[in-house]
Amino acid sequence: MASTRAGGNGDRVPSGAPLLSDLMPWSAAPLRFGRSWVLAPDAASLTARWDRLVRAEGAEREALFGPSRARTPHSAVPALPGQAAGTGRFAREPGRCPEPLRVFHGPFDEQWLIPDHRLIDAARPELWRVAGARQVFAVEQGYVPGAAGPALLVSALLPDGAPAAGRSGRIRPLYRRPGGLEPNVTPGLTALLSARHGREVAPEEVLAWAVAAAVPGPRGPVVPLTADPGVWAAGVELGRLMTAIQLRGAHGGVRHRLPGGRRPYVRAAIPDLPGPVAYDPAEETLSLGAGRVAPVPAGAWDFTVSGVRVLERWAERRAGLLEGVEPGSLAAIRPPGWRREWTSELLDLITVLALLAGLEPRRERLLTGEPPGGPTLTRDDLHAAGVLPVPAGARRPASVLDHHEEGPEGQFALI
Repeated sequence: MASTRAGGNGDRVPSGAPLLSDLMPWSAAPLRFGRSWVLAPDAASLTARWDRLVRAEGAEREALFGPSRARTPHSAVPALPGQAAGTGRFAREPGRCPEPLRVFHGPFDEQWLIPDHRLIDAARPELWRVAGARQVFAVEQGYVPGAAGPALLVSALLPDGAPAAGRSGRIRPLYRRPGGLEPNVTPGLTALLSARHGREVAPEEVLAWAVAAAVPGPRGPVVPLTADPGVWAAGVELGRLMTAIQLRGAHGGVRHRLPGGRRPYVRAAIPDLPGPVAYDPAEETLSLGAGRVAPVPAGAWDFTVSGVRVLERWAERRAGLLEGVEPGSLAAIRPPGWRREWTSELLDLITVLALLAGLEPRRERLLTGEPPGGPTLTRDDLHAAGVLPVPAGARRPASVLDHHEEGPEGQFALI
């Protein structure tokens, strides 16, 4: 496709190619929790932590809460859009834990969060406001020079933007308004692409192309744009498939499976205390202590994001082999052993990573071109066509004026 220049440690940075921020201009920074105990791989731990906290009083509640400059038990903040948590000061909170919410925590790791604005330093309400049916979040991955892995992942769940390694990237919703309205695509871009490709290009194709073609860069993902209609169609088809695999059947989509005979199964039950995580490439077996799962394709085990092996990190986190936790803290309230639902989630994760790894040769051919080169659209071309610079308003959240949201202490705010 486009010619490339070498970046740090051999990075392939397409020369003159636009950034993802040129194509999908509105974005939000990653969430900043401020306290680790609001997030967990299981929902039951969160309700137990909440119950422990609300039973405490005075200085003990303050210490367990973990006050920060942004949040203390006495902070007055509005409710998160779409959530039913209270807005009174947490120091007086006597009630039950809000229903934990499934979120996308880092690369391919779905965890649970207490969706209470009083507990989160920077929750990015603008993202919560547009989450829901049809929304797809593009999540930039941390940039690590020379490290292998995709520059861009997608999720139907609200993402927190936590990086596997490196500096965290931005979160870019596909739609600027609830209900899948107003695509987050630079004005004039789809008209230019439609003219170049001889057919109407839908805004959703821009994200599909970016999922397939984006490469890491120090200023965020770089997205080379082809001017060849055939290459564009192939890239969009590939990106749609990669997106569908990552969304795991969300929004009524297809949940993709590995072919019969290649689907992973539990060969030996994972014990309550799994122990070390290991992989045998000859047997295609993943071990968690005495537990065995097979077949696990090498592509799934070796799948990395920002140079970090996804499957190993996921399993070690649930086996309690990663984070050191202070005894007596709320974060120390966790399951006594491996939970049954994690086994199903593990098999699902192996499937997703194996399917994506199987598509890597197609993605490589798209990036390198056969033969290399071909017509492209550079940032200079976008400037010449009037698509760039991006209008300032396209980089800001859309105004949402059709509903009330609860403000601090039960007041209402019009957003």
